[in-house]
Amino acid sequence: MQTFVLECGSAPLLVSLPHDGTFVPEEMAARLTAPARALPDTDWHVGRLYAIARALDASILRPYASRYVVDLNRAPDGAALYPGRRETGLVPLRTFADEPVWREGAAPDTTEVSARVDAWWRPYHAALAGELARLRRRHPRVVLWEGHSIRSQVPMLFDGRLPDYNLGTAGGASCDVALRDALGAQLARFDDRTHAVDGRFKGGWITRHYGRPQDGVHAVQLELAQCTYMDEDSFAWDEDGASRVQREIGRLLRECVRFAAAAGPA
Repeated sequence: MQTFVLECGSAPLLVSLPHDGTFVPEEMAARLTAPARALPDTDWHVGRLYAIARALDASILRPYASRYVVDLNRAPDGAALYPGRRETGLVPLRTFADEPVWREGAAPDTTEVSARVDAWWRPYHAALAGELARLRRRHPRVVLWEGHSIRSQVPMLFDGRLPDYNLGTAGGASCDVALRDALGAQLARFDDRTHAVDGRFKGGWITRHYGRPQDGVHAVQLELAQCTYMDEDSFAWDEDGASRVQREIGRLLRECVRFAAAAGPA
């Protein structure tokens, strides 16, 4: 069973989109609550936004399955990302609107969660690790870019409105400070955009686990406020807004390629 799509490029850049998937197996879908069946917590349209990465010859990794099947950006043992704060888990039980994902009595047990990890989580991460290894054989350093998006207001997770662009580097641990500073400088040049660096979103499990600057792998996460490129209520794509976001993302990705290329040939 194919659980992901990997497009291999030759540039020192891998774009991972772990919450882009919308597939839910029929047996699981029948157990979802009515609100959850709309898959409201999907990172809507990020695959379409990041299609621009092909022009840079970057690699792109996307899953088929929804995060309600299993969250690819969580630790396989379910350990919390932000201990002491509310968040969704390895297999979410509550939506970001704080509503149940599963009908009463239909939530998966530990055995089923483990099976989902084996069937969906492990193949994605094997592909991610394998592609990083392939790119490192070609380049002295590479950048792993984690592309995400979320509603601009999620009271369960944060107060008020989220900045438009939220860059996470695990507090500076997942990438070289020069890359973080260069990306932050680019964000500051985006007219009338708000941004944060290592604010509410510091990077999920993928950023923290794979970001190893000392080994030539520099990982960053971008959490976009969805209102910048879509209608948050209908999930409809906003052509004008999305076109601008794609241009801005392109500037950030080119900065990553410049940073990696500055290390010289392998």
